[in-house]
Amino acid sequence: MQFLFAWRYFRSPKSTNAINIIAWISVLAIAVGTAALIVVLSVFNGFEDLVKNLYSDFYSDIRIAPAKGKFFQLNPQQLKDIRLTEGVRNASLVVEEKAVLMNGDNTSGNSTTIIYMKGVDANYTGVNSLSKHIERGSYNLGTADTPRLVLGAGLQNAVGADPGNPRSDLTLYLPNRNAKDYNSLDALNVANVNISGSFRVQQEFDNKYAFTNLPFLQYMLNLQANEYSSVEIAATSSINIPVTKNRLQKILGSGFSVLTRDEQNQSLFSAMQVERWVIYGILTLILLVASFNMVGALTMLVLEKQKDIAVLKAMGAGNSLIQNIFLSEGFVLAGVGGISGMLLALLICLAQLQFKLVKLQGGTFIIDYYPVKMVPQDFLLVALTVFMVAILAAFVPARKAATQFFSLKS
Repeated sequence: MQFLFAWRYFRSPKSTNAINIIAWISVLAIAVGTAALIVVLSVFNGFEDLVKNLYSDFYSDIRIAPAKGKFFQLNPQQLKDIRLTEGVRNASLVVEEKAVLMNGDNTSGNSTTIIYMKGVDANYTGVNSLSKHIERGSYNLGTADTPRLVLGAGLQNAVGADPGNPRSDLTLYLPNRNAKDYNSLDALNVANVNISGSFRVQQEFDNKYAFTNLPFLQYMLNLQANEYSSVEIAATSSINIPVTKNRLQKILGSGFSVLTRDEQNQSLFSAMQVERWVIYGILTLILLVASFNMVGALTMLVLEKQKDIAVLKAMGAGNSLIQNIFLSEGFVLAGVGGISGMLLALLICLAQLQFKLVKLQGGTFIIDYYPVKMVPQDFLLVALTVFMVAILAAFVPARKAATQFFSLKS
């Protein structure tokens, strides 16, 4: 019944036009705040989804690494157990180490750079999508006797290498694990290599990583054939990745660290979540400030309906009913504003998805427009936020209406 009163009060004309104006201003303020919350959260979702897609092309679903140290040994039975684990679609063996790459043909500029060298086996293209990001040349890692490098585009520019020149004179320096004196020339293993291609995923990877075949890098690092830095795994389903991780951890034991893609990039995704909630908090504060208009509108409505309140009390209505009527009026104002804001946000997001109206400045990012991704959880979160704001804004005027004495003679 209180909602019937509230809706009637919302629609009916008031004796003072200012009450109607303030009420509609409060509705408009809530609508704008609601729309802003959903649009900003959707943009954050879009960027997060874009970053995760980029990282999924480079990082595997699950990575097995030693709990301590750089390298570990896997016997044939352990490797078989990993490949046969339920939820594992493919597995690739990887060796990784820092190295120095120098271009002897490049006489101008900086022709020497530090790289992260990854030696991978033939299954590597089955655990990520690096091969589809080849910008020049081809994905050819060579063999142990004739190694080839696939460089990030940033590294290619740094050393002046040319994938179109099969005889480019590149020299690779890697640490010699068997060296007795690390200050001597024996501290480094040296090999001449050629570049076969370059990839471009994003700057973080393009300026850091180079790839070659696994046997060559094992030989250069004086590793045994069963020594690796990690095993990178592709899961059969993204939904079951945590379950698959737990199965692998049980099989391998505490000597191994098994990490999902999100755990491999914990700091990045944690920072993104913190930014998201900080922005949500700031916009919620703005919505609270906007709700002050609702407080004014309800206070003036209480003064407008003094005689109605007196009649209801004379008919036996208790304080709780009067309070609930004006609380419901606050919910009506917030509901009209909130629903209008959600519809406005939906239209804005759909327009951005369809027409790319708002562009990113600078032209250096992978896309030139703000990405948007709408999820139902955001709409539910914003609806709950508007509901809480309505309670906070309407409580004081509703309480005043219930407890203050009004006379029909006034």
